[in-house]
Amino acid sequence: MTPPSAITPESGHAGTSLRLGLLVGDGIGHEIVPDTRRVVDTAVSAVGHDAIAWVELPIGFDAIDSHGTPIPEETLAALQGLDGWVLGPHDSAAYPEQFRGDLTPGGTIRKRFGLFANIRPARAHAGVAATVPDMDLVIVRENTEGFYADRNMHVGSGEFMPTPDVAMAVAVFTRRACERIAHTACRLAGQRRGRVTVVHKTNVLALTTGLFLEAVTDVARGYPGVRVDAEHVDAMAAHLVRRGGDFDVVVTENMFGDILSDLAGELSGSLGTAPSLNASATQAMAQAAHGAAPDIAGRNRANPTAMMLSAAMLLDWLADRRTDPLLARAAERIRRAVADTLAAGVATADLGGLASTAEFTETVGARILRR
Repeated sequence: MTPPSAITPESGHAGTSLRLGLLVGDGIGHEIVPDTRRVVDTAVSAVGHDAIAWVELPIGFDAIDSHGTPIPEETLAALQGLDGWVLGPHDSAAYPEQFRGDLTPGGTIRKRFGLFANIRPARAHAGVAATVPDMDLVIVRENTEGFYADRNMHVGSGEFMPTPDVAMAVAVFTRRACERIAHTACRLAGQRRGRVTVVHKTNVLALTTGLFLEAVTDVARGYPGVRVDAEHVDAMAAHLVRRGGDFDVVVTENMFGDILSDLAGELSGSLGTAPSLNASATQAMAQAAHGAAPDIAGRNRANPTAMMLSAAMLLDWLADRRTDPLLARAAERIRRAVADTLAAGVATADLGGLASTAEFTETVGARILRR
């Protein structure tokens, strides 16, 4: 379990109804997002919580067809008034040419709402072959600046070419953002096994990643129950392969976190099982780590595991924010049902199984209802 309460949520009321945004996205999103909605509804009902009010909003190719843009302003405005969002994968590389230089829909949402923490668990599951079968870690990725240039500009991408033969990019590290993500990592470690590993590259990027390392180390001194160590990013990649089960919470900047979380997800079994939550102190969005897989879209072969586990993370975050233990119980039912389904050998083709998307979802739903 990966409690997202590390984001310092606000208090609320137990058992009250929720309004959640549903953004289906592209490709397999049209299969795994509706199936995730059904699983969430089943879990919420099973624990006696009020039904969720889902608000479906246009995004991606559907929004291009209906609104002339993959991320309409009215979608962004509607998200502001909701309790949380479930975002399906998008296939922005295949959008019409005029949209390909823009931020992806997910990136636009993260930037608009300041979702500074990207929490990506990587956990091996019984029944799923894993390169690192004892892996159970969480990568906490700073989501707003670092070496992804488009996160660092109010206007523009942060990449530019002073001449046709020279390309440059801007990387930004601020102490405020480094400290903010450090608090998230330390709180999360306090709810897990009490260890934070800071990933940096100070031997080459002494000022930028040096500031990150310094800020996280300083913040961690305020958490006496948390042990802190540090690794260079290249060494960390090797350590994940060799002894990934040794790590607990890994905190790092944007690009390093993106790369390492994909690596950890695959080492733990598959990116198809890798969930993700993007959050600030007041808003959160469930978004699986994998892409839209257009080659299998519409063929009832997609793996909904990561999307379902991402939704469970969102329910946990909302449970803490609203002081709603029923939501926490619903999240745990989803996690247990997914784990039990995989352990029983019911899996989609990407994991070596024979189940269709619909069959996997039906099995998870049935297990949620078991006492």
